[in-house]
Amino acid sequence: MPATSKAQQQAMAIAEHAPGKLFKRNRGLLRMSHEQLHEFASTPRKGLPKVAPKKKTSLGEMMSHAAY
Repeated sequence: MPATSKAQQQAMAIAEHAPGKLFKRNRGLLRMSHEQLHEFASTPRKGLPKVAPKKKTSLGEMMSHAAY
C-alpha cells in the first residue's frame, strides 16, 4: 500500500531507518512489520500532497456515532 502523503511517507521512512527519532505519538508505527514500513517508505514523493486530505463523513455515519 503506497503512502497517501509526504508526511506519511517521511514518518514511515523514519520508523524504518531511525526508530529512536520518532515522536512519541508515532511510536505505534513500530508495531508494523519491516516489509510494511518499507512499502510505505519507498513510495515516490513526487505528486503526493503535503498532508493527506481529511476524510469526509456522511450524515449517516455521524448519526450512528451520536449518543441518544
